[in-house]
Amino acid sequence: MAAIHNELEYINEWAQKDPLALVEKSEARYRSIIESIAARAAQVQGHKLILLAGPSASGKTTTAHKIAQALGAAGVNTHRISLDDFYLPSAEIPLLPDGSRDLESIEALDLPLLRSTLQELMGSGSGVLPAFDFTTGQRCEGKRIALEPEDMIVLEGLHALNPLLTQTLGGIRPEQMTKVYISVASRIYAAQNEILLNKRSLRLVRRILRDAQFRKSKAEETLAMWPAVTRGEEQWLTPCKPFADVLINSIHIYEPCVFRDRLLPLLAAIPSPGAARLARSLEAFVPLPASLAPPDSLLREFLGADM
Repeated sequence: MAAIHNELEYINEWAQKDPLALVEKSEARYRSIIESIAARAAQVQGHKLILLAGPSASGKTTTAHKIAQALGAAGVNTHRISLDDFYLPSAEIPLLPDGSRDLESIEALDLPLLRSTLQELMGSGSGVLPAFDFTTGQRCEGKRIALEPEDMIVLEGLHALNPLLTQTLGGIRPEQMTKVYISVASRIYAAQNEILLNKRSLRLVRRILRDAQFRKSKAEETLAMWPAVTRGEEQWLTPCKPFADVLINSIHIYEPCVFRDRLLPLLAAIPSPGAARLARSLEAFVPLPASLAPPDSLLREFLGADM
C-alpha cells in the first residue's frame, strides 16, 4: 500500500510540480483499500453483510458505494443501506442538556424498524427501505429491494458496529460479516513536526463544505455544533472501533489544496478564534482547482459535482 506523505512541504511541492500525480497517488491508495475489502468479502462463501462505521465526514457514504461497485465488478450483487434513513422523526429524537436534538446517539435511530426491516430482508428476500429527508426532519417510504440468496448488503452509519445494532442481526455468523471502521487517521504536519491540521480538523473542513453544499447550513452553525458531534463520537463510536476487522484511513493528502479556496470565504464570515485558526492553517496550502478531484473521488461527497 502506498505511503502517506502527510507533510505540508511534500504536499505543496507536488501541488506545484505535478498536481495530477499528487491527486492520483491519493486516489490510488484509497482505491486499493476498497478493492482489498471487496476481494476479502467475495472470497468467503455465504458472506452476507459488510458493516461500515465511522465518524462524521469520514466518507462512509462514498466508501459504501465503492465497495458495492467493486463487489459488483466481481459478480456479486450488493445493496447499500444507510442508517441515516432510520432516524426517528426530528420531534422524537432525544434532547441534549442544551435542548438541541442528539443526532449522534444510537437512540436517535428507530432500532425496532431497522430490526424488522433486516429480518424481513433476510427472511423473505424482500423489504421496503425508508428514506430520511434532512430538510424536513421526517422519514418517508423509500424503495423496495429484493435480496437474492447470493446478494450482499453494505450497511453504513455512525453506529454500524454498535453491539446494540449488531444484536438485530441474529442468524448471521461472524464469518458472514466484515466489520469496517473508516476515519481520517492521519494529521498533516508543518515544519518541526508541528501539527498543522489534526484528524478532527480535517473532518471539520469536510463537514463545513458538505453542510453548506447539501444541507444549506451556514459554516457558523456547523462549527457551533461540532463539539457536540465529537462528544457523541467519543461516547458512541470510539468504543466500537476495536470490533472492526478492517480500518480505513480516508485522508486524501491533496484535499486541503482543493478545499482551501472554497472554505476560506465561509470561515471569513465567522467571528471566532477557532474559525481564524482553521483559516490560517488552510492558507498554508498551495491552492488547487476543485476540478482536479475525479468525478468519483471520495472528496466529491464534500465538494459536490463540478458545475
